[in-house]
Amino acid sequence: MRKIVCVVASAAAAASIGVASAAASPASDEARLRALEADYVKAFSAEDLAGLTAVYAPDVFVFDAVPPRQYVGWEAYKKDWAELFALFPGGAPTTMSDLSLTVAGSVAYGHNIQSTDFVTKDGQHRHLVVRVSDVFRKADGQWRIVQEHVSFPVDLSTDKPDLLSTP
Repeated sequence: MRKIVCVVASAAAAASIGVASAAASPASDEARLRALEADYVKAFSAEDLAGLTAVYAPDVFVFDAVPPRQYVGWEAYKKDWAELFALFPGGAPTTMSDLSLTVAGSVAYGHNIQSTDFVTKDGQHRHLVVRVSDVFRKADGQWRIVQEHVSFPVDLSTDKPDLLSTP
């Protein structure tokens, strides 16, 4: 009888581990990261700082495409976003393409191309394409961006940026 109880207990433990592993599988984490990136695009397009706050970790480190050289922490980076939205208060419809994600336990990394049609105060449109690389960390079951690098190619013979960044 004791042997049967041990076998049943072992099977139950194995089953619960299997369920926990399935819940935290790389495939489900990738799906969560894709949802996080979709939330980012939605917040960016709507110029929603509260929505962006939910995407970034408080201790995020960023190399953005504009000065200064780096932003340390969400409060510093949030000011950058607020300044960007003040320059283009007419909206910032954004699309993301070429999204690639790799999950390794509680960290992940990815890259994508973002295309934004900014609208200036006087209603003019300005198109911009950037390359973005992100590092994500999962804490308390939630994924957040902890490091970001935003850039665009530069033609070294002219020192001019390629703001449309096509292959």
